[in-house]
Amino acid sequence: MTEPEPDSRETLALLDQVSGGDEAARERLLERHRAGLRSFVELRLDPRLRTRLDASDVVQDVQLEAVRRLPDYLRRRPMPFRLWLRKAAHERLLMLLRRHVGAGRRSVGREVQLPDQSSLVLAEQLLSPDLPPDEHLDRAEQIARVRKALGRLTEADREILLMRYYERLTYEDAACILGIELAAARKRHGRALLRLHKVLDEMSRKDG
Repeated sequence: MTEPEPDSRETLALLDQVSGGDEAARERLLERHRAGLRSFVELRLDPRLRTRLDASDVVQDVQLEAVRRLPDYLRRRPMPFRLWLRKAAHERLLMLLRRHVGAGRRSVGREVQLPDQSSLVLAEQLLSPDLPPDEHLDRAEQIARVRKALGRLTEADREILLMRYYERLTYEDAACILGIELAAARKRHGRALLRLHKVLDEMSRKDG
């Protein structure tokens, strides 16, 4: 089985210093990964939560939890630190969504818009870059259609597509964050793509 890309040498050195009891190194470690963690959270913070929570609040909670669990992480080193932090953030966001929105309001078919920037980039990645010249004027409409279709997928489907096409994560990285096997991550991605294209086909037939 292919392993995820290891952490940078700087992060590994900081982890070793933290293992030796260096609290200043722990703060430098968290600071080093704060911006990436914030981007991860900002991308996924459900619009229905934004009136109650800010991405900075979620990041702070995740880092506090990381400090609490850091001794266990350092003993086991189950995955690269950057992925461990993102896994904690992913779990935190799911918990917040259940707490503030409720499972009953997250059913399949509910149109939940991704943040504008991320949905735009993701839509562009999912569209072919080689459209014939006479179709270029329709690209904005096609992007809007992809964004709408993404909103009709389940959270699990949107998440794997976001990881692969927007964040350009490997299947190994995605599997670590989602807490699933590598083969399951590949299958989830394939099924999500099929569902997305099915929704797009249904939308095209309806509009046609």
